Amino acid sequence: MTKPAAGRGGRRYALLLALWDSEYAKEVYGGYYNVFVAAFGDVSGGTDERWDCFRVIAGEFPAPEDLASYDGFVVSGSPHDAHGDEPWIRRLCALVQTVHAMRKRVLGICFGHQVLCRALGGRVGRARNGWDVGVRKVTFAPDLLEGRLEFLGDLVEDDLPRSADLIEVHQDEVWEIPPAATVLAYSEKTRVEVFAVGEHALGIQGHPEYTVDILHNLIDRLTNQRAIRRSVGEEARRTVAETGGPDRAFWTALSKGFLGGGRGDRPQPAPPVRETVQEVTISCAVAGCFASAAAMVQLARSN
Repeated sequence: MTKPAAGRGGRRYALLLALWDSEYAKEVYGGYYNVFVAAFGDVSGGTDERWDCFRVIAGEFPAPEDLASYDGFVVSGSPHDAHGDEPWIRRLCALVQTVHAMRKRVLGICFGHQVLCRALGGRVGRARNGWDVGVRKVTFAPDLLEGRLEFLGDLVEDDLPRSADLIEVHQDEVWEIPPAATVLAYSEKTRVEVFAVGEHALGIQGHPEYTVDILHNLIDRLTNQRAIRRSVGEEARRTVAETGGPDRAFWTALSKGFLGGGRGDRPQPAPPVRETVQEVTISCAVAGCFASAAAMVQLARSN
């Protein structure tokens, strides 16, 4: 697979997709690649930037000789278990270990949060409190205000909120954080909502990239597949109505601040995905991220 080099002076990121595009994501957003880049792209505001996409669930991984050229990696959510033994999951854990040793920034989202934990020596498994679906209040650890993490700089200066609402869709969780990791946030149902290992590894259990309409579609699919009880789906919808939705601007700013390394311009909140998806110009170098509709129908797996 050929991947043109990033623009001179620009940053380069790898999006590691651990799921297939749902029919809804394809029809409304053109796939999860667009959802992620609309949320996390343009890290430093106007800097030339490239996002390469690898469908790791299909065995697509960046070449070892290309790893040094990336400034950061984002590992997506997945319907699979981060504690599973599938070859591609073991290979993904090995990749995370490698790039972490290279001091590359790795942002893990949901499944990616758990893979990051596992790869760096922590433990993950089924959530003790069962499925968590909906919008939850995530509370930040008080010592974050001490400003020990550089990538939190702008957010702390602007008074880091005591809590922020976040979309959650998971049945697994972090049981034990990796050595040297710090728990940054927790919720009523999940003890480790956010953790960091120094300045180069950040795991977020929820979904900063998701919009409310994506959540509603997921609730419908999980209910129809009988993965969750109808009462769980109804409760999840109530959380949306009661909170008014997630604090998405805050969470995307936090994620961009991390990926940008706390340098450069202050990360700007992501605008609504619907308004930006047609304007995304940052290219995807791997054709597998935009497989044909027929192939995706055959291989589709819900997240």
